Amino acid sequence: MRSASVLILTDEADFARLLTARWQAERQAPGITVLGGDLWKDHESVPHDLIVVGPLRDGRLSQILHALEPATAVILCAPAESPELGQLRSRYPRLVHVPLREDWTQTLLLVAGESLRRTEALRLARQAEGKAARNEQYATLGRYMTDMKHSVNNALTSMIGNAELLLLEPGQLSKQSLAQIKTIHSMALRINEIMLRFSSLSNEMQDAENASHAETEEAPQPSSRRR
Repeated sequence: MRSASVLILTDEADFARLLTARWQAERQAPGITVLGGDLWKDHESVPHDLIVVGPLRDGRLSQILHALEPATAVILCAPAESPELGQLRSRYPRLVHVPLREDWTQTLLLVAGESLRRTEALRLARQAEGKAARNEQYATLGRYMTDMKHSVNNALTSMIGNAELLLLEPGQLSKQSLAQIKTIHSMALRINEIMLRFSSLSNEMQDAENASHAETEEAPQPSSRRR
């Protein structure tokens, strides 16, 4: 939770001071930013893992909540008998309410901890999905290269063979043409080496996959107990 960022939005300095001190007393405290409602517009585009909304001047709460992204994790600290609480809950289903009573800081820290852990889990899940998508793209590229290997080798064989035929009769070529054909021949040989290495890696990976499948199939199955 050290890398998490929390924004405290409130117009009451005592609320922000008490919550910040209580949070910083924890062994693992997130990065905390405190803003008043009048400064919100200048910072609403800055991403935060969690927003804690404390007491605000009249009319600002609805404006701030309306401006937030639907996926933003928000904890509202307000009296349990707040008249607008029911409307806010129906309008913002992801809003979490912590009543302002004697133990509100302890309750908020527990709720915030769960919220930050859920946010971190979602972030890791999105990273895993992105990595899986990239791996699938690489796998598609690898399959295409494997399918085209034979055609590429045929083209390289033709290039190398024709270049070598021309180099057998250097007297019929100008000095510049001879140098260009030597370059073509050299580059074709390099590409051929790369394709040979690719073929070797492809075979090694296939052998490893086959060995893994064989080990899985040969693994002893747990015997069922007789009743």
